Amino acid sequence: MTAATPPNQNAPLTYDQAGVNYDLIDPLKVAAQRAAAATGTHLASHGFSEVLASRGESAYVVDVGPMYLASIVECLGTKTLVADEMATLTGKSYYDGIAQDTIAMAVNDLITVGATPLVVQAYWAAGGSDWFGDKVRANALVAGWKKACEVCNVAWGGGETPALAGIVADGRVDLAASCTGIISPKTRLSVGDNLGAGDAIVFLASSGIHANGLSLARKLAERLPQGYLTDIGNGQSYGEALLAPTTLYSPVTEAMAAEGIIPNYCANVTGHGWRKLLRHPKQLTYRITAVPPKTPVLAFMQKECGLDDHEAYGTLNMGAGFALYVAAEQAERVVAISKSLGIDAWVAGRVEDGPKQVVIEPLGVTYGAEELQLR
Repeated sequence: MTAATPPNQNAPLTYDQAGVNYDLIDPLKVAAQRAAAATGTHLASHGFSEVLASRGESAYVVDVGPMYLASIVECLGTKTLVADEMATLTGKSYYDGIAQDTIAMAVNDLITVGATPLVVQAYWAAGGSDWFGDKVRANALVAGWKKACEVCNVAWGGGETPALAGIVADGRVDLAASCTGIISPKTRLSVGDNLGAGDAIVFLASSGIHANGLSLARKLAERLPQGYLTDIGNGQSYGEALLAPTTLYSPVTEAMAAEGIIPNYCANVTGHGWRKLLRHPKQLTYRITAVPPKTPVLAFMQKECGLDDHEAYGTLNMGAGFALYVAAEQAERVVAISKSLGIDAWVAGRVEDGPKQVVIEPLGVTYGAEELQLR
C-alpha cells in the first residue's frame, strides 16, 4: 500500500484558500475611501480641515490649529479562535496577550503618521452574555488591556461590550480598538511629503505572526498531525508560537521624537506583508538589501504551507513588523534606539528613484505597483 502524501507535500496552502482574498476586499476599501473623501469638507464648518495626504494612510489626520489630531479604528480578526482552541487544549487563558494584539492593531497604525497615542477605546462584542461569565478569561482580557495601555502610555477611555447573539457566533468574541492621538509639534507629521530617494529603510522586528495571516495559520493547523500542539522545531508548540503578542512600536517612535528624529514615512507591516512598503503613492523603488531573520513560527508556516518567497513575503511580516523610512544619516541611531527598548532592528535597504516597486535583492523577489491597490 502506498503511504499517504504528507500534508506539506500537497499543493501550496495560500491566503486565498484560507478564505481571504484581497482582490475582493481591496476594491471595497477603495470605494469606501472615495466616498469618505467627499465628507472631508464638513470639517470646515467646525473651523478645522483634514490633512488630505492622510487619506489612504493607516490613520486619518485633522488639522485643529496648534496641532494635528489623528485617529484609527482596527479589528483584531480571528486570532481569538486560536486562543480559544489553545485554551481547550492546554487549560490556559491567552487573553492577556490577545488584549495586547488588539491594542497593537490600532496603536501601530496610528503612529505611522507621527502621532503620539493618547486614548484607547475598547469594543468587545460577544456571541452572548455567557462569554463574559468566564472570570479567568475576562480578567485576563482586562489585565492585558491595561498593561498594553501602560506600555504605550495611553489612557483607556472606555468602550462597548455588546452581546450579539445571532451576529457573533456563540462562545466567540469580536475584539476591536480605536485610538486617538496628537501630532505635536506639527513637524512630527509623517505622511510621506519628504519621502524620497536616498532615505534608508529600517525594519523593526516582529514577535511572530502578529495579528495578520491568522486565517491561513488556522487552515494550516487542520493539516498538521498534532494541530496546534505540533512542535515547530524549537520545543514550542505551533499554537503557543502563534499567540505571541504583537509588538507595540509606539515606545520606539516616541523615543525617536525625543531625540528629534522624524521619519519621512512609516509602514505597519500587517496584511499584504512586505507589499505594504509600497503604500505611499509616490513613484519610488524600495530596494531591500538585508533580510532580517524569520521568526520561527513564520519559517515553519512558510515550509508547511509550501509558500515560495513571493507568496510568503507578500502575505506575512516574515520577521519585519514595522518599517521606518528615515534620513540615511539617522538610520543607525534609529536601530540603536529600538534595540535599547528591547526591539531588534536593522537597516534593511534604501529608497531610490525609479518605478514603484519593492525589490528584495537577497531573495530575488519583486513586487510591482499593481500588487498593492489600497487607494
